[in-house]
Amino acid sequence: MSESDRKELLLGLFGAAVAAADPTKLLSGRLPAPPAGRTLVVGAGKAVAGMALAVERQWEGPLEGLVVAPYGTGAPCERIILVEAAHPVPDAAGRDATARILRLAAGLGTDDLMLCLVSGGGSALLELPASGLTLGDVRAVNAALLRSGATIAEMNCVRKHLSAVKGGRLAQAAHPARVVTYLISDVPGDDPAVIASGPTVPDPTTFVEALEILRRYDLDVPPFGTHLRAGAGRGDGPADAPPETPKPGDPSFSADEVVMLATARDALAAAALRAKAVGFHPVVLGDDLQGEARDLADAHAALAVAFARGPEPSLAGLREAVARDAVHLAGLPTSLERPLVLLSGGETTVTVRGPGRGGRNSEYLLALGLVLDGHPGISAIACDTDGVDGDEEAAGAILTADTLARAKLAGLDPMAALAENDSCSVFAALGDLVVTGPTGTNVNDFRAILVE
Repeated sequence: MSESDRKELLLGLFGAAVAAADPTKLLSGRLPAPPAGRTLVVGAGKAVAGMALAVERQWEGPLEGLVVAPYGTGAPCERIILVEAAHPVPDAAGRDATARILRLAAGLGTDDLMLCLVSGGGSALLELPASGLTLGDVRAVNAALLRSGATIAEMNCVRKHLSAVKGGRLAQAAHPARVVTYLISDVPGDDPAVIASGPTVPDPTTFVEALEILRRYDLDVPPFGTHLRAGAGRGDGPADAPPETPKPGDPSFSADEVVMLATARDALAAAALRAKAVGFHPVVLGDDLQGEARDLADAHAALAVAFARGPEPSLAGLREAVARDAVHLAGLPTSLERPLVLLSGGETTVTVRGPGRGGRNSEYLLALGLVLDGHPGISAIACDTDGVDGDEEAAGAILTADTLARAKLAGLDPMAALAENDSCSVFAALGDLVVTGPTGTNVNDFRAILVE
């Protein structure tokens, strides 16, 4: 197989994964009956434009609403207002749109219905600071959390306790109207309370947990640290201390419904079918893998080499990867024959130490290449299904057996680039970035390693 064939195959697997989460095709037959009163559509996220279009095309009856999408991802909605705002750090456009959404929700009554369209990216796009906090405060903590190495669940726990709308507060405002939430998951484990910081579902986390997360990552500074301390000490603190988020069992959610439309597991299943169609045996390592990108890459490189050596080393490699939490297997693969493809999803983290250009997927891939060191017959792709890897314009990159050799010929130092979090610059110089533009969906990271 030529290098161009390998790249085409890897891109085809990524394309199949993204197509499985196309929001315009996921709502058919899943909308509720129109209510006796008004129908309000609200929401936010990287897939919200396509979701809003799908609702408009399928809804029979009066409809109104407002949703928030990232800049450059709008859609020609006719009845639902679509506002574009900043991601991953919120801006004034998102704040103002969120305030309007909260007012609309608060105006609903018993006979009304609120459809909430939620996908990854919603935490930044659907943002209204809690009383006493400013947009600048929230922007500062968001930027700090993104650089800290915190997991998405940890980040969203903090965000929920600094917000007037997250952590179930939007559904609480809409009560007694019925709320039906449609989700496209971008978080490991697909917990509705974590996706976009759960604006319409009960929140099991607390101010105390949020404060501990800030302390864990050395981010406990005013004014958001002060706000969280006031909430955490509510029993002994001032009467105007911020109230806790609504918890499971709260009557505000008694008539509500949550519908999961797409997950990373669905995307990996679609990629596995594509792999089988072209003669590769798929092995799904897990749809919820987390941890530092370079650490996961190290474990996956060792596993790929083990698979390249044959069935017995493959089993030993799997046991080692499971021990390192780099693989979450439901059971042993049905086939260890080559050629095969190792598929995985989830969301890694990057603790930023250098000033370079990079995202978690390109960092994973460069670290993978350094461990593989040009191992023949192994190539890989790592991309974010939303089309944006970190702050970069690329979705991710492709690694081939000759990547390091080509880098050296070009005068690049991949090891130094990894130390400076500059992985994107290496793949850009080699012409190996995957540039799709915003895909209109988001089921998190996609990784595929071909082992011939």
